[in-house]
Amino acid sequence: MVGLFLSVWVKKELVEHVGHLRVDCVGRGIMRWLGNKGCIAMSMTLHHTSLCFVCSHLASGEKEGDEVRRNADVAEILKSAHFPRACKSPSAQRVLPERILEHDKMIWLGDLNYRVSLSYEETRTLLEENDWDALLEKDQLMIEREAGRVFGGWKEGKISFAPTYKYTQNSDAYAGETVKSKKKRRTPRRCDRILWHGDGIEQLQYLRGESRFSDHRPVWGVFAVEVEAGGGRMRSCYSMSARIGHDKPGSPQRHGSSGEPSS
Repeated sequence: MVGLFLSVWVKKELVEHVGHLRVDCVGRGIMRWLGNKGCIAMSMTLHHTSLCFVCSHLASGEKEGDEVRRNADVAEILKSAHFPRACKSPSAQRVLPERILEHDKMIWLGDLNYRVSLSYEETRTLLEENDWDALLEKDQLMIEREAGRVFGGWKEGKISFAPTYKYTQNSDAYAGETVKSKKKRRTPRRCDRILWHGDGIEQLQYLRGESRFSDHRPVWGVFAVEVEAGGGRMRSCYSMSARIGHDKPGSPQRHGSSGEPSS
């Protein structure tokens, strides 16, 4: 894939409980095939729980109706992503998932490219007022999800941060503030998102960082995830997850049994 990178890090004490690592890619770029748009998906097991991480870059475009193309990208990724069948012994007790939605728990992150259905001037006014709720009411991803047209059954945490795109590089100014031509002016929007699917997942934090590395601001989340450890026992994994970008948040990573996690 072009410009997509997915990295999953595991604490040392968990390595022996991780298995069945598999990866697939789906291209949704030029001619709906090339890798400048699409996804990288990774499947793994932690103890007896299957996990899937999806990093995607969906169709761009600010024209009315472009959100339909993004919805189509999501549908095609869910349809086409297929993890290789793992060799299993006859005595194996479970069949490994081959599709994204067959996993116990899933996290989807990346530049989803959904826009805000407001003019540049209207958006700037709401930004100056820090009126995040009013911006969310016009957020394309929120609208499309509530209408049942995309990400059915997926969840997203409460967004209480400013739009993450588009910034002038090495600056805190949105690109529209430094462009004279209205045709080249980009309306600020929350392109970078993290969603999840499955029971036993609680999002503890959902924030943006302030790295100036690119024209996006990084987004990161912290989740508490229950995994089955065998014999019906559940363990809680508190971990940094789904960081988009290059900022390094300062929250600790923890892992412990259900109840009070150990540091």
